[in-house]
Amino acid sequence: MLKNDKYEVIVGLEIHSQLLTKSKAFCSDKVAFGEPANTLVSPISLGHPGTLPVHNKEAVNMAIMLGLACDCDITKYNTYDRKNYFYADLPKGYQITQLGTPICLNGKVEITLADGHTKVINLTRIHMEEDTGKGLHDLDVENTLMDYNRAGTPLVEIVTEPDFRSGDEAYAFLSEIRKLVRYLGVCDGNMEEGSLRCDANVSIRAIGTTAFGTKVEVKNMNSMTNVKKAIEYEFERQCKMADAGEEIHSETRNFDALKGTTFSMRSKELVNDYRFFPEPDLPPLVVSEEWIAHVKLAMPALPKELYNKFNTEMGLGEYDASILTESREIAEYFLAICEHTQNYKAAANWTMGAVKNWVNSNASHILVFPISAATIAELISSIDSGVINFSIAEQKVFSALLINPSQKVSEIIADQNLALMDDDEALQAWVNEVLAELPDKVAEYRSGKTNLMGLFIGQVKKKSSGKADPKKTNELLTKALV
Repeated sequence: MLKNDKYEVIVGLEIHSQLLTKSKAFCSDKVAFGEPANTLVSPISLGHPGTLPVHNKEAVNMAIMLGLACDCDITKYNTYDRKNYFYADLPKGYQITQLGTPICLNGKVEITLADGHTKVINLTRIHMEEDTGKGLHDLDVENTLMDYNRAGTPLVEIVTEPDFRSGDEAYAFLSEIRKLVRYLGVCDGNMEEGSLRCDANVSIRAIGTTAFGTKVEVKNMNSMTNVKKAIEYEFERQCKMADAGEEIHSETRNFDALKGTTFSMRSKELVNDYRFFPEPDLPPLVVSEEWIAHVKLAMPALPKELYNKFNTEMGLGEYDASILTESREIAEYFLAICEHTQNYKAAANWTMGAVKNWVNSNASHILVFPISAATIAELISSIDSGVINFSIAEQKVFSALLINPSQKVSEIIADQNLALMDDDEALQAWVNEVLAELPDKVAEYRSGKTNLMGLFIGQVKKKSSGKADPKKTNELLTKALV
């Protein structure tokens, strides 16, 4: 948490999100992570003379979808620009981007902070562009090697207003954006693989003033935690410089994750350094109202919508709603269970409990979880009807289903003789035996130690090999111990 009696931090974020298209932004090269270096390239993505780019409609669809999810205004008449600079990872010597007509304008994203408070972060724009290649610095001791597989991959850049006042707020925003792009299916959100990258523009100003200070851009952060740490470090560094009367220069800095510090890379470029001019090889892109309506129709339910549905309509409460909306796949599995049962709380408990435990312990994914949602609903029904209890369901039936997911719950209960004993005479006999074997505990219970009831129920359960109905057992014991 940032604390200073004299200054406050002002932060704006620029988030680059690789789009989950099958091909690149302006050509048919395949998009994939981890392929051998320079195997996903072509004359177009390498910028050979005479080659011409073309629009990728699916990339445009994804940009529109993200804009709609963030309450943006969608630009109808889109043009592209060339951003000119030479880096070794940019084979054309320029990047195709959108300067004057970003496809999405304005917009907002609501974040929830650790203390439960919410805050709206305003967006400036979301624009489309292409990614660069990647430098490999650890394969050759003397040279930097270049892999151009990533060059030309479609990106959207999400640019916020300078609305953040702490690293924690930036962390919460990145968490929300990652969840949002994953729900929409437009990006996998893997910061460690570089498909979601964040730059932070950090400045300080004296508390009570409104003018912005000189901003410093921190680049190349591959985790939300590193973004938070970089902002906090920059705040402290700039505060010390201000107190010492030193001038804060506009520059681009890198973040050293091992040291938790930033270091200078270069002075910050101005807009005219990039020599922007209209991209002459791409015709304008016209987005109609019909196109926008078609994209909106294809959008899934968003995290906030599902959170409100789970919390209010289904009565699950804030905690359950928050856990269930962590990912789209978890939410959809829960909803699939609810198509077969109205016991929403039990469905939530199974999803957040046994199902997620299996996913986590197997380092797997909910999409390959072997037991169908309908079978989990059948398991819930068997408990609700008193055929088995939760303990038997979780320890016996669920384990059997993991081995043979196609088997019916009723078949497992019958095959393993797991149904609860509802024979009052047999239950009464076991109760009598337990009380006769524990006269001292019976006396203690009758003298006021009612917490011994658990001991008696456990002993009856043991005698019945776990098949005694706990509810009936409790009723018979209560009656006998009067």
